[in-house]
Amino acid sequence: MSAVDFHEIGRIPAEGDNAAIATRRLEAGTAFVYNDRAYRLPHTLLEGHRFAIADIAVGDPLLSWGLPFGKAVRPIAPGEYLCNSGILEALRQRSIDFTLPGEPNFEDRLEPHELDEAAFRPGRQVELHAQPGTFQGYPRPGGRGAGTRNDIVILGTTSLTGGYARVLEARLKTLAADYPNIDGIVSVTHTEGGGAERPNNLEFLLRTLSGFVVHPNIGAVLAVDFGTEVVTNAMLEDYLNEHGYPLEHVPHRFLTIESDFPTALEAGERIVRDWLEPVNGIEQSAQPLSELKIALQCGGSDAFSGVAGNPLAGWVAKELIKHGGSANLAETDELIGAEPYILDNTRDLETARRFLDKIAVFKERVSWHGHSAEGNPSGGNKFRGLYNIFIKSIGAARKKDPEVRLDYVIDYGERMTKPGYYFMDSPGNDLESIAGQVASGANMIFFITGNGSVTNFPFVPTIKFVTTTGRFDLLSKDMDVNAGRYQDGTPMDELGRETFEYTCRVASGLRSVGERAGHSQVSIWRDWRQTDGSRLEELRRRPVPDGAAIPIAVDGTTDGTGDGGLPAWPTASGGVTGVAIDRVALVVPTSLCAAQIARKTAEELNGKGFAEGRGISRVVALVHTEGCGVSGGDNEEHFTRTMIGHLLHPMVKEAVLLEHGCEKIHNDAMRNLLRERGIPLDRFGWASVQLDGGIDSVLEKVESLLAGLLPVDGLPRGEEDGAVAFSLGLLAVRGVPDDMARALARLTAAVVRSGGTVVVPENAALLASEAFLQTLRPGRELRPSLDYGQPAAEPGLHVMATPTTHVVETITGLGGTGVQVMLAHVTGPPLQAHPMIPLVQITADANTARKFHRDLDRVFGEGADAEETAVSEALLRLILDTASCTYAPKLWAEGNIDFQFTRGLLGLSL
Repeated sequence: MSAVDFHEIGRIPAEGDNAAIATRRLEAGTAFVYNDRAYRLPHTLLEGHRFAIADIAVGDPLLSWGLPFGKAVRPIAPGEYLCNSGILEALRQRSIDFTLPGEPNFEDRLEPHELDEAAFRPGRQVELHAQPGTFQGYPRPGGRGAGTRNDIVILGTTSLTGGYARVLEARLKTLAADYPNIDGIVSVTHTEGGGAERPNNLEFLLRTLSGFVVHPNIGAVLAVDFGTEVVTNAMLEDYLNEHGYPLEHVPHRFLTIESDFPTALEAGERIVRDWLEPVNGIEQSAQPLSELKIALQCGGSDAFSGVAGNPLAGWVAKELIKHGGSANLAETDELIGAEPYILDNTRDLETARRFLDKIAVFKERVSWHGHSAEGNPSGGNKFRGLYNIFIKSIGAARKKDPEVRLDYVIDYGERMTKPGYYFMDSPGNDLESIAGQVASGANMIFFITGNGSVTNFPFVPTIKFVTTTGRFDLLSKDMDVNAGRYQDGTPMDELGRETFEYTCRVASGLRSVGERAGHSQVSIWRDWRQTDGSRLEELRRRPVPDGAAIPIAVDGTTDGTGDGGLPAWPTASGGVTGVAIDRVALVVPTSLCAAQIARKTAEELNGKGFAEGRGISRVVALVHTEGCGVSGGDNEEHFTRTMIGHLLHPMVKEAVLLEHGCEKIHNDAMRNLLRERGIPLDRFGWASVQLDGGIDSVLEKVESLLAGLLPVDGLPRGEEDGAVAFSLGLLAVRGVPDDMARALARLTAAVVRSGGTVVVPENAALLASEAFLQTLRPGRELRPSLDYGQPAAEPGLHVMATPTTHVVETITGLGGTGVQVMLAHVTGPPLQAHPMIPLVQITADANTARKFHRDLDRVFGEGADAEETAVSEALLRLILDTASCTYAPKLWAEGNIDFQFTRGLLGLSL
């Protein structure tokens, strides 16, 4: 094989580096010439992976951009593939067709950065242009700045009103088309505040919601709560006023739902309709570019993010700062290892100290949970050449141009009040970080991606930069800027000027590619459960549930199912029941970044009547915010176990797994998990947003996959089973009267004695009820027999572990156990239902009935109506009607649904 010139196959980020980046796949045996010497590659390298271009001795640092990303553990010769244990492990999970090195040749160990205060010198900021430019924006009073969009926002104050916000958006969003100055009517929902305890992220949550409320892109905002949550509208309003947010300059309403869902929707609709004319009356006008604030964010990063994409974003940010604008760098853990570069040009010593303190606090918080901040890179990052946090950070830091000074270090969601360059404390989780930047006032988002992330935010336009021409060509319909042109020979200054002009056009109203795609999502920095490391070992030693059903002994309970049987489909994957009360097609996003595409897929297929004649009732998407940007271990086990429980759920006839393409839990990771459990892979379809060519292409692929799995010759409903051969999830929220508790115990016994399964979550109020326990007389202590989301392997009574009190997380876990109907006794506001599994909601509480009777499926009072046997029989009939698809629970049918995996007690954002 003849030798090729090094520049045909590799790139060196900075002079003096001893590591080069492969610019394409290089086969083992490839010969190349570098500095007039010939070398040969002993191993195949994927595009973006690094190889040595100098002799590296044991203990010497490996260098990119002049900064270390590891130390050699043995002598390394030029041409050798540079690999640590992490990249070898990541590649062994993938479907690759070449032999990997047997052992790593470098390790990740690096010394923490120490600031030399004696040698510190204040930096200088770039000079302002003599004549700053303008864009066409929406002026806002009270120091709110200028908006790049003019949206009406429906804000779920906590996760418990997320379903309401989404349904109200769907009901009203088409109205914006009749008002030329209104860009959209959008919902903003998130995962936080849905538990029973004060969250540890309360300050972050209130600060972020406050930043949303006064954001310059918002023309009016409706914040919605029930008034009974751990975070309420009253708390949000107090926070806004106490911290000087210009609330009085924002058209706003705080709506507390104290009536049924339809009435509350009508109330929300009236409020929004009243805003249409005044919000439309706000017109664009010339605004100084100093009012632009850019969030600098990267996701799905690759080896070329630091070469092309991030430097281009940094160039544009520098140009904006010259016009008096602001830029916001975030992702604290994604700057570990890049501290020398960031602090090389810093405003003053106190700013440098504050930056390093944010990293130290982040590391400490992660350690309380038994993890390391260095565990950030996802499987997709590693597959595309980012071996560890150090090399990822070195490239991520290039979003700050070396000529630009770091001016300010702010907390998560803290407002940017002066022009300049900011660093904001946040996790590396893209969505959680973006939410904080938007709350800080960012009215534009630059999203730099190597793999091709398709993330968008509801009321702030996102411009997506992709780092290589090959990936841009693959995803051209979903990307805005091809930063790969820099590597193809376009000068950075030329590419920067083009991108700056495009930014100004988007700021002035041109729809970005992501906006035209019509999907978006929000996730706020999620709660973490530990406040020190004192419980770590205790939590690690928690007993694992054994899966054995809990024996019960109830006298005089209702037996059987009453008249008739239960129409059902026989199913091979029916768990302990062997039947399914309904059949659906499932689209399961393997991570948060594919979630909205999964939702869009299901909506389009249901809209066109895809299910007709295919033996299913509908297509369901499980939209969530996990699978990437989070710690592993216990958290990852909760996630994957519950996901597999849903894939194997008896109601699921066929399922497609939809990866984004660069996440922590990707399709290959799921294949490995399913293989380990002996589950045939050909039972599922597999699709990838990135690798299948983007949103439009993957929508077509998922439809094609499901059409192949579900031909138009659907199976008829099966014969009546004649017994309660299904699983029931049983909840009680905020207490339950004794009479009702005894009736629910009798119901439990009736289902169990008929061969069925009842799963009660550990956090259910029933397990604190003596009336329930004394009636049921369990044969042993009611400790969890199932882990969170663990499918029940045998019929009977089970208790499912619930690491949190978050109601949506509890319901999601119940879905993973295989229950086919859920029954909840509620005291207070009704619950959001599972998107796939019907949730029947009842109450025996008079105040709850008075407020929400139109939402509840059955209200029980006192006297004869409260007689235990009669109540249990009535409940059994209601459940059978639901299981037979002759009755649809009210709020479930209204679309008041949500879905969210728990992170447990040791999971947190990275």
